[in-house]
Amino acid sequence: PNMLRCYVFRMLRTLLAIHFVLILITQTLCINFYLTPGVKKCLQEEVHKNDIVSGEYLIYQDNVHIPVSILVTDEEDQLLFEREDAAEGKFGFTINYFGPYTICFHSLPAPADAVVDSLRVQLTLMHGVDSRDYKDVIEAEQLKPLEAQLRRLEDLSNEIVQDFAYMRKREEEMRDTNESTNTRVLYFSVFSMLCLLSLAVWQLFYLRRYFKAKKLID
Repeated sequence: PNMLRCYVFRMLRTLLAIHFVLILITQTLCINFYLTPGVKKCLQEEVHKNDIVSGEYLIYQDNVHIPVSILVTDEEDQLLFEREDAAEGKFGFTINYFGPYTICFHSLPAPADAVVDSLRVQLTLMHGVDSRDYKDVIEAEQLKPLEAQLRRLEDLSNEIVQDFAYMRKREEEMRDTNESTNTRVLYFSVFSMLCLLSLAVWQLFYLRRYFKAKKLID
């Protein structure tokens, strides 16, 4: 029993340590920025394929109301979410490719007789594990709280593995690009040297014939 208790204690301690590390690399992004009336500001973020993206926005208005529209598009400019005269709300969508999506906030100009400062926008973005509702998973699979937490840790670990795999793939692509660039630079350098050498030889023979024609040399 003591050995079993020690094993369970060490297992829980390991799980807590893993949970703490995964919390540090959570995929929730909270942004606060100012939007000038009549200006469009866009943000871009990269996500994995089949990632669920959810967000919340809150736009603080002064006494003068200025309509602000929100537009979310993918890398092919296909519409994912749109809201006119937005003030506060939520949105969500699923990305079916690996790449960036764009969120744009467009504020209409302020009335001519109004003095309006910049609008403050608060935006919270979540994707991957952080955007999933595990309450539905608990109810559907009848999981215990610890099992649900382990499921979340497993999903988050899989995402981290995918991130590392993507980083390794990008590193290999960059290395191949660097090697290809170095090879092309080498070939271009050799070609330039051959051109300069050919030009020098041609110039030497040309000057030799010229000097002979002028009878300056034998």
